[in-house]
Amino acid sequence: MPQEIELKLALGPGAAEALPAHPRLAGLAPVREHLANTYYDTPAGDLERARVALRTRRTPDRWRQTLKTAGQGSGGLSTRGEWEWEIPGPALDREGLATLEPMQALGEEIRQALEPGFTTDFERTSWWLEGPEATIEVALDRGEVRAGERRAPIEELELELKAGEPTALWRLAEDIADTLALRPANTSKAARGAALRDGRWPLEDGPLPGEAAARFDRAITALDALADSGEKRFLGVARTALQSLADDNSLPAGQRDAARELATALDATPWLTPAFGRRSLALLAALHRR
Repeated sequence: MPQEIELKLALGPGAAEALPAHPRLAGLAPVREHLANTYYDTPAGDLERARVALRTRRTPDRWRQTLKTAGQGSGGLSTRGEWEWEIPGPALDREGLATLEPMQALGEEIRQALEPGFTTDFERTSWWLEGPEATIEVALDRGEVRAGERRAPIEELELELKAGEPTALWRLAEDIADTLALRPANTSKAARGAALRDGRWPLEDGPLPGEAAARFDRAITALDALADSGEKRFLGVARTALQSLADDNSLPAGQRDAARELATALDATPWLTPAFGRRSLALLAALHRR
C-alpha cells in the first residue's frame, strides 16, 4: 500500500513570513503553486466515519484525485495510505476509485453517492531538503477552508518524508522551532473541513485516556479545534489533558515538568510561542518513543 509519512505543524503569528529566511531553508529555491481542492463524501458521511478522505485537486497545469486513509498517527506525526492519480478534469473518477481496496470495502452504493462537501484553497510554498539521513519536502500552506458560509484559515507547515528515517522529521521541526512559533497539529484539512461543514468539533467525551501519548493527542486536537472554532472551552480541554500528564507519577520527572509548563503557558497571551513549540515537540518525541 502506498504510504505518506508526515509531521503536521500549526504556525503562530509571524512564523509563515519568517520561515523562508530560516537557516535550514535560506538559499534553497522554493516552488510556489496555487492548489484548489474539493473534498467528497456521501450525504450520510460514510467516508468520514470510515476515516477516509477523498479529494480532487486543481494545480496550475493539471487535475489530480487523491484518496487517503487515516492510518496511524500521534501528535502531528502520521503514517497513512495514499493513492493519487491524474484525471482529465474536475469530475470525480469513480471508476478509478472502484479499483482501490478502501473503496471496494465500502461498496458500490457509497461510491455512487459521493458528492462535494467542502473546499480548501491555498498557496503552497515548498522546499526540497536532501541530506545524508533523509529527503524531506517542506510545504508551507496559506489559505482557507470553506464550507458553505463558514471559513477557517490555513496556516500550517507539513514536513513529508520522501526517503530516510522518520526521526529526521523531528529534528527538522525542532530546528525550526528554535526561532519560530509552531506546535504539533493532529487535524487534517479534510477533518477540519468536515468539522466546519457540520459546525462541531468532536472530541472524545468521558474520562481521559490512560495512555500518556493519547492524553497528549487530546490536548493537541483540542488546540486544533480552538483555532478553527474560537470556542474557549477547548483551551480548558487542552489544559486538563496536559495537567493530567504533569500529575502522572508514572512518567519521568522531565516529561511531567514539560507538561506542567505547557499547561501553565496556555494562560498566557499569546500562548503559542517558540518556547511552547520547543516544549511540545520535545514532549511529543519523548512520549512517541515510549
